[in-house]
Amino acid sequence: MLPRRHRHRDGVAVHELLPELSQWFISGERFALVTVVNTFSSAPRPPGAAMAVSATHGVIGSVSGGCVESAAYDLAQETIASGVPVLRRFGVSDDDAFAVGLTCGGIIDLFVEPVDASSFPQFQALADATTRRDPVAVATYLEGPGPVGAHRLITAKDAVGTFGDDELDASVTEAGQGLLEIGETRTVYFGPRGERMRGDVAVFVRSFAQPPRMVVFGAIDFAAAVVRIGKYLGYYVTLCDARPVFATRARFPDADEIVVDWPHTYLEANPPDERTVLCVLTHDPKFDAPLLAQALPGPAAYVGAMGSRRTHQLRLADLRERGVTEEQLARLHSPVGLDLGGRTPEETAISIAAQIIACRNGASARPLSATHGSIHRPAPDHGVPLTSGRRL
Repeated sequence: MLPRRHRHRDGVAVHELLPELSQWFISGERFALVTVVNTFSSAPRPPGAAMAVSATHGVIGSVSGGCVESAAYDLAQETIASGVPVLRRFGVSDDDAFAVGLTCGGIIDLFVEPVDASSFPQFQALADATTRRDPVAVATYLEGPGPVGAHRLITAKDAVGTFGDDELDASVTEAGQGLLEIGETRTVYFGPRGERMRGDVAVFVRSFAQPPRMVVFGAIDFAAAVVRIGKYLGYYVTLCDARPVFATRARFPDADEIVVDWPHTYLEANPPDERTVLCVLTHDPKFDAPLLAQALPGPAAYVGAMGSRRTHQLRLADLRERGVTEEQLARLHSPVGLDLGGRTPEETAISIAAQIIACRNGASARPLSATHGSIHRPAPDHGVPLTSGRRL
């Protein structure tokens, strides 16, 4: 049974726990960190979801939404006592209603590791880097002939910590820097000396990159609701409007940043990357047209614009005159959002957020009752599945 001090946070990533875990680490007491390192089929939590267990401080976080938390807690207690990391696979439960497993039918691999000054000497440096919002990745040796549970802290320029082989260290650093650049967390595979296309060594790379950006253009009441839901989804949200009387902290208290500038001027100075979401809510041609003409040829993950169907047709004609190609116009989500029948700012924000999520995941946005196969989309298969059920 989990202790009463357990605080469930639904599928949190470890960076959300780091401020509290840093205090645990400073206290000198060993605790256990349980991390989802691989998923298959309809697993409820993605790689990077984490739970921490301490004999003194209780439990924070979650790795499965409740399916295997009790078993993970027991493994964590064993790891605290032994100091030995454990890799364990959990799949669908059997006919016994009390069997440990995932009722959704998925499979997850959990890595349970002890954390203290001797087992994870780079931990405080990791916590400090995330506090400063410096991009950093930590690579953990999961499985293979080398030092299981060892860590390598990776930045864009250097790395600290070793897996006992210079060539393996170099390969892991290269892979970690690539994943850090795109903000991705996953398990990667090598040979014992860093050879590619081998599955002897499994290394989990956890990226602590800046959150993706959402830029909301137009300081209207609908924008306030979109800003709120953008924060809820984990974006760093910027509200931009050229009118200082409307773009105020009092009207948009949830925004990370409020910018008074012409939208296209702001975007030119702060170009989007492949994870950036752009929500154009001004529906005023003098703001929209130059902004969209600049945004659509770029790499942004999502570009949505508010307006009626007539406004959309006029907008398309304007953009064509500005040289935007048909391929680029096809990236524009306008009228913005999914057909939910909503009218209020909050309902509209949910419609826009649902469309953003569907685009990000390459999903159909159809009702689940009308689709087939796995509900939870599997993570890309990047290598050989981990060995299950082993104590490392």
